[in-house]
Amino acid sequence: MAQLFEVHPDNPQPRFLRQAAQMLQAGGLGAIPTDSSYAFVCRLDDKAAAEALRRVRGVDDKHHLTLLCRDLSELANYAMVDNRQYRLLKLATPGPYTFILPATKEVPRRLSHPSRRTIGLRVPDHRVTQDLLALFGEPLLSTTLIPPGDSEPMNDAAQVCHRLDRQLQFVLDAGACPAQPTTVLDLSQGDEPALVRQGRGELARLGLKLD
Repeated sequence: MAQLFEVHPDNPQPRFLRQAAQMLQAGGLGAIPTDSSYAFVCRLDDKAAAEALRRVRGVDDKHHLTLLCRDLSELANYAMVDNRQYRLLKLATPGPYTFILPATKEVPRRLSHPSRRTIGLRVPDHRVTQDLLALFGEPLLSTTLIPPGDSEPMNDAAQVCHRLDRQLQFVLDAGACPAQPTTVLDLSQGDEPALVRQGRGELARLGLKLD
């Protein structure tokens, strides 16, 4: 049964975050708030947990999963980034943007795109997420909290806990999220970023005008 932790959005209780981190370390799945929507999360280097994450989301291995990173320096450990890309990332982080980049050897091959060896990465601008990442000490593997058959992210933590009770170990309830997905930019194909999805992140903030 999923455990519901009600945490303050701006000053989350450390004891709840520690319990959530322990569940993740043990191979559990969780649901956490971010600056775009709620997300499913699990430990990065846990094959069974990653497979469970894909099952609960209803996606195959061609769907890009995303690493939630604490900051830009941590992100750079898991993606190959040139100077031009780094400047763009610096403008966008933290914030509601996901970047598809070539994965480094730090990313298990089974988690990157099977044909392109790329991975999605982002640095969320949400205190609860940031504090959990700091406590956990490494990035979390994530995907938007959209259950199979739904088209929009769920935004009520209590409903998430009730509906996915037997598939999750915990839900961090910090109130409603913006319930809008991130803007996704592919930086792995040539010199110019390609817009994969327009979401909450404004392109103007990055100085971009893309079709």
